[in-house]
Amino acid sequence: MAGLEVLYSCVGGSISCPQDAVVCFVHWEMIKSGYRCIGSGDEPKGSDKKSELLPTDWNSNREELYSLRYKAKDSETQLLLKAISVDSTLIFNLMNSGTQQVSDLTVNISDHVEADQLHTFDSVFKDTDSLSEKVKTQLLPAQGRAPGQRTSRREEEDERRRREDSDPLRIPIRQPRQGPPPHWRDPMVPPFSVGGADLDPFGSRGGGGMILDPLRSGYPRSGFDPSSGIPDILPPGAVPQGARFDPFGPVGRPRPGPDPDHMPPPGV
Repeated sequence: MAGLEVLYSCVGGSISCPQDAVVCFVHWEMIKSGYRCIGSGDEPKGSDKKSELLPTDWNSNREELYSLRYKAKDSETQLLLKAISVDSTLIFNLMNSGTQQVSDLTVNISDHVEADQLHTFDSVFKDTDSLSEKVKTQLLPAQGRAPGQRTSRREEEDERRRREDSDPLRIPIRQPRQGPPPHWRDPMVPPFSVGGADLDPFGSRGGGGMILDPLRSGYPRSGFDPSSGIPDILPPGAVPQGARFDPFGPVGRPRPGPDPDHMPPPGV
């Protein structure tokens, strides 16, 4: 933290609020990561030059909006850092001017700065290790990649998915089924043959459309042929040969008890 102490001593006279202290800390993390500040504001200026220090007007915006531009020490990569104060937090946004890749970080100010110790470096910051880790992992470009080296499309896609998965209000997208299409039918069966028996009541295709046809269930039966008729029920030939037939009573058995129709209806 020796470098941060020197930096903080240089700008200590202009620090007037806890937000200034947080911006100063994040700036130093940018410097340690191989970047140099070239000025403030969104647009380049003729006076831009690489420096480890903050520009003289770095916190002159009265709306508590910070805007700083950085350039990689060993390449032409330029980054635009913005920070805005929202209630008790400071929201950082870092954009690569070349690739338009954006990262962000939200810092709870009271977790890392003692508001009543702004002019005492030894006690102004707290939990610095945690804040440093957040800046490196959430705001700065990924470690292990040289400044100026673009991220691959796959890395950008993975990062986008991580951001989407972390959104508690996002409804997951249903992914289409992967792999070969399902095996719907036997390749030996001609197309459109499934269900054809339902439209063939005479059984010319080899079977009717009944799911539980008692005459084609596969179990042994007594050889009953409805086309020959049913005594006292159906005359011979009433059921065509091979047609589906649903028995509506015990076949081959006389009806027990009196015939329900042996007496006329009441009142006749």
